[in-house]
Formats: sequence, C-alpha cells, structure tokens
Amino acid sequence: MSTQYESLKTATLYPDVFRVAAPVSPVERQVWPRQPGVFIRVTKTEETEDAQETADADKPPRALPSHELVAGQFGLVPRWVKSASDAKLRSTKLVNARSETVTTSSNFRDAWLAGQRCIVPMVAFMEDDWRSGKAVPTRIARVDGKPMGVAGLWESWTSADGETIVSYTLLTVNANSHALMSRYQQPGNEKRMLAILNEGAYDAWLGARHEKAKEFMRAYPANWLHANPVEKKPLGIIH
Repeated sequence: MSTQYESLKTATLYPDVFRVAAPVSPVERQVWPRQPGVFIRVTKTEETEDAQETADADKPPRALPSHELVAGQFGLVPRWVKSASDAKLRSTKLVNARSETVTTSSNFRDAWLAGQRCIVPMVAFMEDDWRSGKAVPTRIARVDGKPMGVAGLWESWTSADGETIVSYTLLTVNANSHALMSRYQQPGNEKRMLAILNEGAYDAWLGARHEKAKEFMRAYPANWLHANPVEKKPLGIIH
C-alpha cells in the first residue's frame, strides 16, 4: 500500500505539466495519510461522451472540460460517515482504493458512481523493500524525472454541524507480475502499485464514462520507472 508520496518540486510544474493554475498556498513536499495534498478534477462538462456521439449534426461541438487544482486531505472520508472522529479513524485506512472493487466497496462506490475521478500529481512515491528481511524505504519515480499523474477518487464530506472535509484516495492495480513493483511491500501479500496514467490520457480519464474508466486501470511499464533506497528525511514545502 502506498501511504507516502512526494509532491511536485516547484509550483510552475502544475500549469506546465497538468494545465491547471499553480497552487495559491504552499504544498507539503512529503504527503502522508490525513495530511493536506492537492488533486486535479473536472470543473465543467457540457455534454457526456455518449450524448456527444449521438448528437445532431447541427448542434455545437462539446466544450472541453475545464480542470481545477483542489486542496484536500490524503485519505478518503466516505460521505456516509457520521462523525468527525469516525472520519479521522477511517481516512488513514483509505489512502488507497483497489481498482477491481471500487464499484462494490462501500468506501469508494459513491465517489466512483458519481464520476468523482481525479489526478494526483507527484514526482515519486515510497514503498518498503523487504527482500533483506527488514523494511528499506525506497523512492520510486519516472526514469526521466518528470511528474506523474496518478488516478484517484475524491469526496466531500459534511458533518451535522457543518464541518466539511474534502479528501482523496489513490487507485491501485495488481503488480504480482510487474518486473519492478513485485519486489516491494510485505512478503506473502498481494503486490499492488499506483495506477499511473499516461500523460496523453489525463483528459480522457477525467471525462470517461463509468464503463470506460476502468480501461485506464493498468500497470505502468517497469522500464519507465526506477527505484532508489532512501533515508527517511522530511522535506519542506514548495512555494
């Protein structure tokens, strides 16, 4: 399970890579469960994909969806949670969502069916390498050093007294046969990896209909990633 990742190094990378406005507030470099992070979501869609396919010829073309960068808590809070204390307890366990069960899991089904998909920008994520018999923190990033966009889901929860928590989770796929990611996480457990999107698929992932969205849930090529053991040292915030 990926519970820590590294956000983008400089604010200018957000508009340059993901075509969204740079964050207005500093973003923590290392993001952990229940800490603040940022994600990208759709703000406007004129027509659904299927509606556009059957539209009359004399209708104007569908407007491209606009995207926004949103601050939220890493670790999803389902909308059915009753109290802030329950939200706090559950969110630490809901930083990852299995792509195979998002349509049936009570924790993530509402967000999936509501089309609340998002992209989480990062430059690296952390996994533990247990091959030596002890956990060795390992930083995994793209070989070319460019940012990654990871598929996720977002949710907005409001308590009875009006408190609102915007939160998000990272989607994962099976990695048992992955040449790189099969080395990590606890021995004997199923291997999982983040659902890293191809750069050209960002708009399509955010705008796809339910039945097509799962087509984006696939393992990222091992030869496009590299892994390096690291010491656990906190990084600051970006400005």
